[in-house]
Amino acid sequence: MAKAAKPIHEHLYDRAKEVEEFDETKAGVKGLTDSGLLTIPRIFIHPPENISSNSDVSHLVEFPVIDFGDDGYRENSEILEEIREAAQTWGFFQLINHGISSEVMAELLKGIRRFHEQPTCEKTRFYGRDVKHKVKYYSNGNLLESRVANWRDSISCDYQNGDLNPEEVPLVCREAITKYMENILRLKKKLSEILSAALGLQKDYLAKIECMETANLVCHYYPACPEPHLTLGATKHCDPSFMTILLQDNTGGLQVLHREQWIDIQPRPGALIVHLGDLMQVLMQLITNAKFRSVEHRVRLRKNCPRASAACFFYPSTKKKNEIYRPIEEFLSDINPPLYRGTSSTEYLAYYRTNGLDGQPALPHFELR
Repeated sequence: MAKAAKPIHEHLYDRAKEVEEFDETKAGVKGLTDSGLLTIPRIFIHPPENISSNSDVSHLVEFPVIDFGDDGYRENSEILEEIREAAQTWGFFQLINHGISSEVMAELLKGIRRFHEQPTCEKTRFYGRDVKHKVKYYSNGNLLESRVANWRDSISCDYQNGDLNPEEVPLVCREAITKYMENILRLKKKLSEILSAALGLQKDYLAKIECMETANLVCHYYPACPEPHLTLGATKHCDPSFMTILLQDNTGGLQVLHREQWIDIQPRPGALIVHLGDLMQVLMQLITNAKFRSVEHRVRLRKNCPRASAACFFYPSTKKKNEIYRPIEEFLSDINPPLYRGTSSTEYLAYYRTNGLDGQPALPHFELR
């Protein structure tokens, strides 16, 4: 039986060419919306299975919310149990009374909008994909490799071992980013201690193995979309980090996959969201042997409603990036054998970038068969 002919548009569509032309504009998705387009380019159209939603149960789900208390941190058995339960069951939790003021968070979101909403000519000098550049602006970090693009632009600031010269950050958002990162690095230290304690380890354990010493702040901007039902702000994925601290505006759109259901995470005033990433699975489950989990999530879009968010990803220090992590023997037994082989953050990230895109999980590659 002869095969059915492909629709004529399939023959005419040259994705590589369209991606190259889009990238060369250096205007990002915001440039498309500024041009007044009414339909989105083909490279942004997702297959229906990517966009399908079954989040009607959201109102029935009680999301984990951790309250650090009025002083910004309360270390006791109650909060340890709350975090332990959230990390094991969900892989994420919302954090309130965390010690970062609402003014600092609001200024960062304003700074993100100022950068992305300024004229393209003011942004192009930061545009690029060279990983050696500590500060860079781009649309879709995996644009050249992915099968479909997401409707967002980003500016990334790489704090290797916690350091970045503020002069490298664009002036229009420099003060907001610098102030926020001063606060977020202090919060990371608190979370490192409490996660260690929740695992039954000494509270300085995670700090000693330097698994969260490098921070990468990625400030996303999702322009208003004329056809939000055809695309996504972020495809289903787990973060390729040890831990991510997320700040989102009040637009909404973030969803997490919980028990095979997409659950809407409604913005909560003053809250930050803590995601446990794949390196928690690959590196820390090697240590804890599957006590904590990572979480798959995505971002849906709203028509004519731009969205801003800031995700701070934490990775091992530069001197530890090639270190092989293995299970702590005390956690192993005949009924609790190791689940993953030893690996380094460098190996994992290399595999993730080439194989963990477009919603395809990278974690199974490291399982012991």
